[in-house]
Amino acid sequence: MSGTGADFARDLGRGWKVSPSVTIAPGESFEIASIQGSGIIQHIWMVPIHASWRNLILRFWWDGQESPSVEVPLGDFFACGWGSYAHVNSQSVCVNPGRAFNCYWPLPFATSARITIENRDVVEEVLYYQVTYALCDTAADTGRFHASFRRSDPVADREPHVILDAVEGRGHYVGTYIAWGTHNNGWWGEGEVKFFIDDDEDFPTICGTGTEDYFCGAYNFDIGTAESGHPRAYTEYSTAFSGLPQVIRPDGVYNSQQRFGMYRWHIMDPIRFRSRLRVTIQALGWRPSTAEGERRYLPLRDDVASTAFWYQELPSAPLRPLQGPDELQVI
Repeated sequence: MSGTGADFARDLGRGWKVSPSVTIAPGESFEIASIQGSGIIQHIWMVPIHASWRNLILRFWWDGQESPSVEVPLGDFFACGWGSYAHVNSQSVCVNPGRAFNCYWPLPFATSARITIENRDVVEEVLYYQVTYALCDTAADTGRFHASFRRSDPVADREPHVILDAVEGRGHYVGTYIAWGTHNNGWWGEGEVKFFIDDDEDFPTICGTGTEDYFCGAYNFDIGTAESGHPRAYTEYSTAFSGLPQVIRPDGVYNSQQRFGMYRWHIMDPIRFRSRLRVTIQALGWRPSTAEGERRYLPLRDDVASTAFWYQELPSAPLRPLQGPDELQVI
């Protein structure tokens, strides 16, 4: 399609639709919202067209803080970390056909709000977007929304992947998204998610029972059992507070790796902290066994990319800086 948005409406006159989008050149940032006063952002809708979703970086600032409270690749923020569409149907994030990203996290601010998107790609990005907000009184001590991205590729040998650390102050943790790429055959999700709250350091305050259990699934996300009659298969699901909306299966040629996208929103069960918070997950599978009694866990060196979501009082510490495009790239 050639021409500009104005060209499309050239026969209709003033007030008719043009192209409701912006063009962001490589290396440039675009401000999609700048709001003064007290209020709450209630909905964000975005549709990216050209650039890799890992190369489009979302940043949010609240109440004049110098450093952003959100710095996350676009796809990972919307629970689509592998750069390809997955239908996400949750209370806080929806991804609808075709590739329409929706955010319903409540985003309060007391004096100002600012949202930008940076295009780190080598191609021009065309972005459609809408931000809906209400101006209303917001208490200064209301927690502000934060989100931070981390990637370990591979996870360090016998070390957990750190989802979040260096958080200081009072707040509550509300969600985790993980894009997990396997480098081994076999089941990969025996690792525990651990929350170290306030003064707890040597032992976690909350310790999970396994990766699929934390994301509110069970038994390898696999419905295939001798009793069920179903063939063995990872089974996608997307619910209000948890889901495995994306399973990318090998195609037998160049897409050789299994990849998974999972979310867990702690809306009904927020993780509250008074002074500090650290969140980790282990990458753990099974060694092949040849006889009963020989089963042993296998520390994995998988590709784990996580986004943590939480609210806390301001001022908050600067987020850990994002890695460069090569380190974030889906390969």
